[in-house]
Amino acid sequence: MMARKIIFPASEWVPNNPRFPVLVYKVALTDAKSFENLFASNGWSGIWTNGVFDYQHYHSAAHEALGIRQGHATLLIGGPGGEAMSVEQGDCLVLPAGTGHRNLDCSADFQVVGAYPPGQQADILTAAATSRQLATIRSLPRPETDPVTGASVGLIEAWGSGVPVE
Repeated sequence: MMARKIIFPASEWVPNNPRFPVLVYKVALTDAKSFENLFASNGWSGIWTNGVFDYQHYHSAAHEALGIRQGHATLLIGGPGGEAMSVEQGDCLVLPAGTGHRNLDCSADFQVVGAYPPGQQADILTAAATSRQLATIRSLPRPETDPVTGASVGLIEAWGSGVPVE
């Protein structure tokens, strides 16, 4: 399964991620209710079901998978100067730490399943990153598995060795 890869430069106060691209899987699942099982089977944890906040935010301490369980939305990915993306049931986004995201508009039934790599927990940041938060974003390693494809392809190839760049 091929994913679209996008590197977003810093956008106003949102740092984005200089090392790892956002991955966009269109129709990753035909039965989107299975995102919980898919993420868990690929070792991702902290699984939750909800929506996406309607304000710009990012996480410095975790990469995040967002599986669209139902409905559709327009999400602003990459901070204020980022890209408005249309997502629908079955799609999945993999956001590296630091990547801004916001819900611009969605259907009434819009629901997302989220998850994080093992040992990572998301903070919710709505202001410019401190030097410590930027260092955390840069130092987070590539996960051992892609939340959609497992131990092959996807972020395993797109995110390279995962060795932090000094």
